[in-house]
Amino acid sequence: MAKLSNRFWFKLHGLFSLPIWIIFCFVCLTGTISVISHELTWLTNPDSRASNPQQLAEKPKSQLVDIVQKAYPTASISTVMSFESYIANTVIFTDSDKPYAIAYVNQYTGEIQEVIQGLTFKSFMRSLHAWLFFPWQNGYSIGYYLVCFMAFVMLGALVSGLMIYKKFWRSYTQPKLRIHQGKKTFLADLHRLAGVWSMWFLILMSITGLWYLAQAIMWQNDIEIEAHAPVVEVSQLPYGVADTPVRPYSLADAVNIAEQKFPNFKSTYIMLPEHFRDTYKVYGEGDGIFYDQYSYGVTVNPWNGKVESERSPEKMNALQTLSHIANPLHYGNIGGLWTKIIWFIFGALLTGMSITGFLIWGGRTVKAAKDTDNQRSIFSKVPATHLVQQDGK
Repeated sequence: MAKLSNRFWFKLHGLFSLPIWIIFCFVCLTGTISVISHELTWLTNPDSRASNPQQLAEKPKSQLVDIVQKAYPTASISTVMSFESYIANTVIFTDSDKPYAIAYVNQYTGEIQEVIQGLTFKSFMRSLHAWLFFPWQNGYSIGYYLVCFMAFVMLGALVSGLMIYKKFWRSYTQPKLRIHQGKKTFLADLHRLAGVWSMWFLILMSITGLWYLAQAIMWQNDIEIEAHAPVVEVSQLPYGVADTPVRPYSLADAVNIAEQKFPNFKSTYIMLPEHFRDTYKVYGEGDGIFYDQYSYGVTVNPWNGKVESERSPEKMNALQTLSHIANPLHYGNIGGLWTKIIWFIFGALLTGMSITGFLIWGGRTVKAAKDTDNQRSIFSKVPATHLVQQDGK
């Protein structure tokens, strides 16, 4: 097999990123901001903070639902979510004058600090990063596929970059950043150094990106990764009751069942029954640090307290495991704030690499164009008869 030249790998490296440079840079930038979207929300919106100066214990989710229901008696509450301990819980509901509302409820004081109608900053950034706000139709979004395609770009740029930069491992032991030898040398050193030190991050983003692509293909082809939660049998519903029947098992009972089933369980995502045949869906975090905040949980029959389905890492197949570890690895929330900071730094490096790569390419292109112009200028000054004589030698 013929040995490929450095020139070939350099051209390939440029082809993997330059034609779609702006999109690649934008996806990297929005992903970097998304990593710390909760923290930015905390900084910019005081109503989102879960302040707890009196060191109160966290209230159960069922109490937060009661608080919102009391404040909005006609509301229909669907979901309760919790995030980091310093962010207020969110209770999602609809009301006669609110088609979709999100209440920030302080989980320590029980105070409703703000009601938002629309997207939160985190939802906005994650949506912008994941599918560029392209519309969804028939189970797919062009924007989602476009972002997933960046995984191939990233992987190709990494492989071709390593083929150009021979003995790249020296950057770990002898990092070189020449700042006094001109802009071109500085940019090239910075690009190479950032690329080598970000290698693990590039591989991680590429692999998770490829998983998101596989997931999108399965969604579009109606291949279920996780089975839908079962519904209650009609025969189990109360019969002949004149008034609206009250469910014997409450949300607090359902959360208690989940807590007894999994050690160190912390509920983070709860869905209340939407109709009489629906169940409580209680999901949360457990002992597995690489799994997302929905990896443990149960669906509970509100009429007899039976666990209708159960979810935990031990019972997941390969596809389900991938779907529950992809987000923590992609967004870096496997170890709390510290891993988020690491992911943010390397996300910023990746964004910077796309910019320095473009500047290096731009500099070479401009120089090549100038050289061509200079040659044309020189030839235009030479008499045509002389050129003929030269050709005739």
